Amino acid sequence: MSGMLYGGDEIGALVFDPGHHSLRVGYAQEDTPKAEIPAIVGVAPNDAPNLDVEDKKPDNNITQSPHGWKHYVDTTFLHNPRPNMELHSYMKDGMIENWDLFEKVLDYTYSKVIQSESQYHPVLFSESPWNVRQKRERLTELLFEKYKVPAFFLVKNAVLAAFANGRSTALIVDSGATHTSAVPVQDGYVLSQAVVKAPLGGDYVALQCRTLLESQNIDLTPAALVTSKEVVREKETPKYTKKVLGFTPTTTWMTYMSKKTVLDFQQTVLQVSESPYDERVAASIPAVHYEFPTGYHQDFGPERFKVPECLFDHAMLGAGHLAATSAGMCDVDVRPALYSSVVLTGGNSLLQGFSERLSRDLSLRTPGSMRLKLISANGTAERRFGAWVGGSILASIGTFQQMWLSSQEYAESGKSQIDRKCP
Repeated sequence: MSGMLYGGDEIGALVFDPGHHSLRVGYAQEDTPKAEIPAIVGVAPNDAPNLDVEDKKPDNNITQSPHGWKHYVDTTFLHNPRPNMELHSYMKDGMIENWDLFEKVLDYTYSKVIQSESQYHPVLFSESPWNVRQKRERLTELLFEKYKVPAFFLVKNAVLAAFANGRSTALIVDSGATHTSAVPVQDGYVLSQAVVKAPLGGDYVALQCRTLLESQNIDLTPAALVTSKEVVREKETPKYTKKVLGFTPTTTWMTYMSKKTVLDFQQTVLQVSESPYDERVAASIPAVHYEFPTGYHQDFGPERFKVPECLFDHAMLGAGHLAATSAGMCDVDVRPALYSSVVLTGGNSLLQGFSERLSRDLSLRTPGSMRLKLISANGTAERRFGAWVGGSILASIGTFQQMWLSSQEYAESGKSQIDRKCP
């Protein structure tokens, strides 16, 4: 069985795009992922009581490990508080860190989302441009040895984001949960010497939001703990009934759930101003009304512009600065092509006004001889799932079918083949 075998459409290749916020997974040729699974796994002792109806079904998404732990995967299960359930992420710095938890999520994906055996589907995985060889080999080994996949391929997520926007050469500005990066791609390959990243992303903005809300003494009790609420006048103390649990939820669960509330606030209320933050200008723009899960509600004015300003602040390596720095580190011949195809991707880039501000900041830094063109997909899905969409396109192209690393090649030459086949 050689890599040439995957020319037909009869077998659906799967595309996995792991990120710090979630794992996107689905079939190649589809427009959007079949599922988006949080990159968080709940871990509780085996003797923890079963609290909800789903738990009592024999066919569930809880795995009990012989070491005395239950693992909970996906939104429904994570949103239910449980005694002693701690939440852990398996990602660190854009790479897979905790392989045991990651396997639990893969097991869940095959049994619940794909509902098919892993040995029937070739798998394309995205990876961050700074992923290390040891982790690439470990993933290759895991998929061939444990999941018995017929074929496998690894591609840098920036390359996939370029493909999703119909480009093979582009400058990818990716603003995700944990960081914002600028990655130049030429003819489908990352120019790794010019990758620039800053530890500013959605999580940092969420932290700023949280500080703002807590400074106003706003109660961030998550919706999962509110059983009923009354309508109160604006800025009046909320009147709501809290769920009676009989135990105290863990700190990691409370942090995760209140972060969900903050993220919703972030996506609904925040806006990036077109030019550097100016309180007078911000005050002249209509405020936005927001209601929290407790029923408390108020208008937010200039502060909604001030919070996301950190993403463009020069001192803190703003997105425009990163993009210009990255382009400047590339060969002079490549720069015109990069400046004329700046692709914006990542969930954080969906903040209202983000692309307009990036365009302004970057145009100020673009050499006069260059033509600047910023490409930002209109649809939320294309922007949030840019790399996944590119993987879906790539894995379904006929000429790509001979590129797969097949299980036969793996059996003959081992995991080190991945560096040769997928540079």
